[in-house]
Amino acid sequence: MIANQEQLIAAIAKEVLARLEERLSGSTPGDSGVFPTVDQAVQAAAVAQERVGTMSLEERGRMVAIIRRLCHENAEEWARLELAETRIGRADHKADKLRNIRLVQGEEAMESEARSDASGLCVIEHAPWGVVGMVLPATHSAPTMASNAINILAAGNTAVFSPHPTGVQIAARALREFNREIQRELGVGNVLTMAAEATIQNAEEMFRHPKVALICATGGPAVVDAAMKSGKRVIAAGPGNPPVVVDETADLDAAAQAIIAGASFDNNLLCIGEKEVFVVASVADSFLAAMRRAGAVQLDSQAIDRLTSAAFHFENGHAHVKREYIGKDVAFLAQAAGASAPPGADLLFGETREDHPFVQEEQMMPFLPVVRVADVDTAIAASVKAEHGYRHTAMIHSRNIQNATKMARAMNCTLFVQNAPCFASLGVGGPSYSSHSIATPTGEGVTTPMTFTRQRRIVIGGGGLRIV
Repeated sequence: MIANQEQLIAAIAKEVLARLEERLSGSTPGDSGVFPTVDQAVQAAAVAQERVGTMSLEERGRMVAIIRRLCHENAEEWARLELAETRIGRADHKADKLRNIRLVQGEEAMESEARSDASGLCVIEHAPWGVVGMVLPATHSAPTMASNAINILAAGNTAVFSPHPTGVQIAARALREFNREIQRELGVGNVLTMAAEATIQNAEEMFRHPKVALICATGGPAVVDAAMKSGKRVIAAGPGNPPVVVDETADLDAAAQAIIAGASFDNNLLCIGEKEVFVVASVADSFLAAMRRAGAVQLDSQAIDRLTSAAFHFENGHAHVKREYIGKDVAFLAQAAGASAPPGADLLFGETREDHPFVQEEQMMPFLPVVRVADVDTAIAASVKAEHGYRHTAMIHSRNIQNATKMARAMNCTLFVQNAPCFASLGVGGPSYSSHSIATPTGEGVTTPMTFTRQRRIVIGGGGLRIV
């Protein structure tokens, strides 16, 4: 008996010392969803999903409300932390992205269907998958986590996240806050989890884990390709290179203001952001003047050449954007171009050829190439080529509905915008709703809670069924 008591005391003492050491170090394993390993994170999310999957829509709505509230309350702080960690983009626009989480659809988007006749009743429910594995990009770490969390929790799932290594700390910060408030208010923990370390190996382990039922990958082609090899269903938010057409009927001042607003947002990190402009030659000079009036800074051809040499490296005849230039501000790019820009300038622009690297590559920096073309048909054809079949986003500024319709059909993109900035397609100044995962390669489009559900059909016989 004494020996058993001593063993018990020793075990308790060991546990107390371990907890004290963890508390002193400030990194308790499993603290509010952050775990030492992928397996622990997935297992915890699986346990939580058993509870979340049985929650009413009202309870799920309370989780959604918590995430929206925390994003709004912490927008400024989390934006500064994300900028400090990733070193790309703009803090003011990162804060806007967090405030705009209010536009992401939650439990209100959930639907069910019912049909009945003399033979009985058929109810089609949209059920959760279980644990969803989610990859976060470096460009929008906390906003993408929040957006995806709202979608998956509203649908009755839980999630394990795999952040980008350059955005792992802000992801962990937001995830802990979400979990703590949800635990406090609803009594369920670890509805969102992640491994403390962000590595390629951890992402691949998440893809392969048997308790991860569905994968949502937001990132570049390499991330999407790796997810596709998992053998599981993948919702893939891939790359884009959105073109803009400005035709001879456009309101040029309005077009310039909209294009600058979209192309400069978060230093052009948005995958939906205006990346290149094709303008009809008859109004090209007037459009360039409108861009200058709206505050954009025009670079001459020599400055563009210097910026191109600085921002790209070339391998086997193909241009690649240098990582250190992605998401940098106008002052940084102007210095590289050997030019100057006044304080507060949001965007650089200049004329280039259609085959220029800034036109053909998704460059994600606040320099906008402008290409003169003969007519609107040439502009649309050039847009199709520059978009590379990603079927992501395209814009047109035109008063001619036939031109807009022609371009929309030719592009066949997930998002198409006429006479507005790119972000109008996601509910910012437009009639739509928002999401930070836009599934272009796999076709689901702008994700909602319904994207993360499985169809479940329940049939109840009415007694009048006859088999012949």
